[in-house]
Amino acid sequence: MVLLAAAICSKQGKILVSRQFVEMNRSRIEGLLTTFTKLLESGDSKQQHTFIETESVRYVYQPMDSSLYTVLLTTTASNILEDLESLRLFSRVVTEYCSTVSEAEVKDQAFQLIFAFDEIVALGYRENVNMTQIRTYIDMDSYDEKVFIANRKAQEREAADIMKRKAKELEIARKEQAKKGGIGRGDRVSFPGGISGSGVVTSDIQNSAVSDSKPSAYSSQGKTGSRGMKLTPKARNVETFVDSIRKEGGDVSTLSAKSTRTATSQPSVAVKYSAPVHILVQEKINLLADRNGGLEQFEINGVLYLIVNETDGLENTQMQIESKEKRNFQMQVHPNIDKKLFSQNSIIAIKPEGKPYLLGEKTGVLKWRFASTDESNIPLTINCWPSDGGDRCDVNIEYELTQPTLSLSDVTISIPLPTGSGNPVVTESDGDYAVDSKKRVLDWHLAVIDSSNRTGSMEFSIPGLQDDFFPISIQFHSDRPLMQFSIHDVIARNTGEKVKFSSEAELTVERYVIQ
Repeated sequence: MVLLAAAICSKQGKILVSRQFVEMNRSRIEGLLTTFTKLLESGDSKQQHTFIETESVRYVYQPMDSSLYTVLLTTTASNILEDLESLRLFSRVVTEYCSTVSEAEVKDQAFQLIFAFDEIVALGYRENVNMTQIRTYIDMDSYDEKVFIANRKAQEREAADIMKRKAKELEIARKEQAKKGGIGRGDRVSFPGGISGSGVVTSDIQNSAVSDSKPSAYSSQGKTGSRGMKLTPKARNVETFVDSIRKEGGDVSTLSAKSTRTATSQPSVAVKYSAPVHILVQEKINLLADRNGGLEQFEINGVLYLIVNETDGLENTQMQIESKEKRNFQMQVHPNIDKKLFSQNSIIAIKPEGKPYLLGEKTGVLKWRFASTDESNIPLTINCWPSDGGDRCDVNIEYELTQPTLSLSDVTISIPLPTGSGNPVVTESDGDYAVDSKKRVLDWHLAVIDSSNRTGSMEFSIPGLQDDFFPISIQFHSDRPLMQFSIHDVIARNTGEKVKFSSEAELTVERYVIQ
């Protein structure tokens, strides 16, 4: 078939949208569409059919409401069955992007409709696309963008957690100091996120400094020094902060010029954890499976970070790792780590000539990767069964946690919904659910999936076809990594003594799709 043009016009001959797929000037398309409206008014056009043929073109049309028509202009030699199939797809596009089929709405969505028409026809020939593909192309859905947004949200959550931890540790430090009966001139005090030193009290939360110097001294140094930290020039705010410290029993000493320059040039200080050494494990999962249970792609990427919070001989800390993993994980240590010692004894330690750990900074020391196509590695399986039941499609979807030792939090299973079919009727659901009408997605939420609720299901019905409910995407996070290993000891390499350490793990989803 050769499609000449697609248009939306009124009974009175007013052209709202017209897209030509072959070279055709404006006067010709206006003349053809004006002829179409006149043929509709003639007696022959009142018969029960949806096409009109002339000597040069064929009009295939469908009424959208009482006054608007979707019209396709084709050659007389084209296949009428293919023309009618194309007309149905064009009509679906109009109802998809126009909430109400009216002149005002069509004008508002004119560019969206033209873009969608271009996805259906190229150079006069119909493309093999469906409504789901057209919606994806128009939305310009980007996987990289989703990854970027997910990373940004993770960073925002991490920043919020750090802020809460800072506030909590500051409150604990204040209470402990109050019990001691005040801060002596020679005592060393350290607040999380601030600057530690002899007789200095600072805090990122207050974002101010205490000094007996005049405010002009700060402003003169601020012009030549770094702009990383801005100190308040208002003496009233400083006096208020000093009074609050003194009420708590503290003795505030003055800042020297050297300490002031240090505070000005240092924009931030790393967060201190309660233990001298903190171990952080971050792992991401990337999974792509088909609806029949086959695994097309499965990949785990993880990094182990070490954070040294004290300087008392801990810059060369080493730790003993015991791997309980039977799967073939590929491990790689940082170039600053002794590879031979790790391969022989599973000990992570800095090379003899290597650089020591930086105080308070997160340093990646070990990373691993695992890839497989074995279905037994899937931590959470999704089984979706859409079945045609006449006018409506009954969908039964269930999940199963295949690793009972794993606990997943904030699980969201997103199921696409057919366009123009209304909201689904949910008859059974474990957990909560919500419908995103704009994205046409049914989000199934479960707060926790663990050994107590390893399986669950949802049933709903909605008009549609089986392919309309794929691909299904899943999001979750966990405080246990998929790679099984344990940390036995953390030892100060200089003294050989065991060091107290804390640890945390985070498993997140990079991609988890059932297509």
